[in-house]
Amino acid sequence: MVLPPLLILAAVIAVIVDPDGAAAVIGRLRTFVTGGFTWWFVAYSLLAFGVCTWLCLSRMGSIRLGGPKARPEHGKFAWYSMLFACGQGIGLIFWSIAEPILLREGAPVVEEAGNPGQAGIVWTYFHWGLTAWAMYCVVAICLAYSHHNLGKTLTFREATVDLLPVRVQRPAGVVIELLAIIATVLGLATSFGFAAMQFSSGLTSFTGILSGPTVWFVVIVVLGGLTALSAFLGVNKGMKRISELNSVLSIVLVIGVFVFGPTVYILSNLSQTFGSFFTSFIPMSFWTGAEGAAAPLGDWSESWNGIWTVFIWCWVIAFSPFVAGFIARISRGRTIREFVLGVTIIPTLIVMVWVAVIGSAGIYYDDRSGGSVSADVAENTSAGLFSMIEMIPVVGGPLLVIATILVATYYVTSLDSGTYALAEFVSAPKKSGPLFRVVLVASIGTVAVLLLALGGVNVVDTVQTGTIIGAFPFSFVILLMIINLVRRLRSRNKSVRQLEKDINDPGHRAEDETIDSDGIPRPDPRRGVGAGTLTEPQSPYARKP
Repeated sequence: MVLPPLLILAAVIAVIVDPDGAAAVIGRLRTFVTGGFTWWFVAYSLLAFGVCTWLCLSRMGSIRLGGPKARPEHGKFAWYSMLFACGQGIGLIFWSIAEPILLREGAPVVEEAGNPGQAGIVWTYFHWGLTAWAMYCVVAICLAYSHHNLGKTLTFREATVDLLPVRVQRPAGVVIELLAIIATVLGLATSFGFAAMQFSSGLTSFTGILSGPTVWFVVIVVLGGLTALSAFLGVNKGMKRISELNSVLSIVLVIGVFVFGPTVYILSNLSQTFGSFFTSFIPMSFWTGAEGAAAPLGDWSESWNGIWTVFIWCWVIAFSPFVAGFIARISRGRTIREFVLGVTIIPTLIVMVWVAVIGSAGIYYDDRSGGSVSADVAENTSAGLFSMIEMIPVVGGPLLVIATILVATYYVTSLDSGTYALAEFVSAPKKSGPLFRVVLVASIGTVAVLLLALGGVNVVDTVQTGTIIGAFPFSFVILLMIINLVRRLRSRNKSVRQLEKDINDPGHRAEDETIDSDGIPRPDPRRGVGAGTLTEPQSPYARKP
């Protein structure tokens, strides 16, 4: 596809040439989305959670991805490690400190009960926990069932278009795939840029090396090289091993903070905030800030939801193409019930324990240092973690090194998983090779270097915000995917179950002759070329493998 890179290049040039003008336009769009559609993002998150619940509790949960004889390719520890690493590992490293600190005062819904830090921690559970993972999960299961059970390529197009009239399937498929590719490239490129800045903050904390353009460029080259190596080695040798390293280092970091930090305070806050989360979950899930909708919104920053919930839900939706695509790719052989529980419940528990330990320690040391952690977070979100760790006695130094390594390895796994998903989108229906994935990593790294070198931090921030605003139209694509998944599952009859078995048969099938590489029926030559008549495939889901 030639159009996606051209549009991406045009967007990058426009932002670099006139960063202030681009930021103003994106700001107005963000205000429009926040002011008029907060209710929609709340409804969308509830829908995602509801569909995941239905999949778990209904008979659909027993369906195995890849057919009845398929078995998981990865053990549970490796699977949990990879899906967590690609989903939000890097974001959680910083926001587990920054969000509890920034929301110490003025957070809605949650009762503080005399504990000023409680509301911030509970909202962090909510924003990074069950609902966010349900939003990833519902997209991933749409892709996984379409790919593993119905034999379609692992793309948004093929998970969606058969819901539409035949005459619009091809153009609609092009638009859908275009949105997915652009969101993935710009999302990964800006993540690359922020990786450089955040990793530099870690280096500064224990080496004294000052962060700047030269350091950023070196970090991008190093992280890009590691990502390219991981992408070249493949999931089993690259992504899997780094993800497992992430998990081990994360456990060491959390245990170190728990044991050598304010242990009693952490345990007390963990118990109290867990209880508050469960009692506040439903009110938080439905909260739209309706009192602010009585008059037109002047600026998105005037809305609490605009700063937090809407922003984070947009972030999740914008990153769904590559996060959900990768999760779907590595989940063949698991039942839908096992898939949903594994992608929602387990990560949520990890998130809550992580935030309870790291966030509570951050609040504790902030109170005892006269607000120094708050000051560092206000200046640079990524600095809060390192500021807190420096105050931990005995093991503060080693934990700083571990935290900095985690920044690098989580970014490598995020970029690696994104590269795999992007390769599927771009190369479908063909299988992407390792060299192609390396080229994609290099291309994304080049965009990140251009953004930082020519525009700096403000340009990277503008492009990322623009990418997140793109989540608004993309949410309607996901809605179509969800409707199509429910339709497919509810119409799953004997012939479809037989198809799920046949999909894994490498032999050629007669119905392959009736459709093109996009899964769209070809005109039937027996009924006249150009007559607009179509041959109906033997199965409504058949496609050329």
